[in-house]
Amino acid sequence: MRPKSALPVVIQVPNLLTYGRIVAAPLVAGCILWNTETARWVALGIFLAAAITDFFDGWLARAWQQQSALGRMLDPIADKLLVSGALLMLAAVGDIQGPHLWAAFIILIREVLVSGLREFLGELQVSVPVTWLAKWKTTIQLIALGFLIVGHAGKSVWAHIDTIGITGLWLAAALTLYTGFDYFRAGLRHVIGEDERS
Repeated sequence: MRPKSALPVVIQVPNLLTYGRIVAAPLVAGCILWNTETARWVALGIFLAAAITDFFDGWLARAWQQQSALGRMLDPIADKLLVSGALLMLAAVGDIQGPHLWAAFIILIREVLVSGLREFLGELQVSVPVTWLAKWKTTIQLIALGFLIVGHAGKSVWAHIDTIGITGLWLAAALTLYTGFDYFRAGLRHVIGEDERS
């Protein structure tokens, strides 16, 4: 195990990776909106690099004892910017349309609700741990978005690439509903308990 870093929190490696993910969000969104084949492949490359940092920033923070309040604050923000930006731009260019917009809507709404719930529970100094199912949801969501981001540019490689992306998006949306309900139920217990103590 690496000894705790003497570097200032703002320039520790895990936080630098999180900053990179925040910067990646508008770059991915811009490339999707540009919508040329080259731009779509660039968007996929940036998105994959950002998704990989989502794993490594947390892992390195624990392994190197560099967990910080700054990292805990910025990590979910970076995730939501990356996913939300990609979903909105994919809808804007028509890669997600019709009934499939509901899958994107479910994912976006869940992110807003969970963020609000975590903010409330944070005031009560209550932490709701991330479940394994929620981690699977995130993994499937990122894979689905990867397929959708490359979109028409990837059809020369695999004709059914958009079908895989949309199917994964709906699977992620289904898991989103289930895990979102779990978060809400856990949060509601604390809300009711707080009201009863008041």
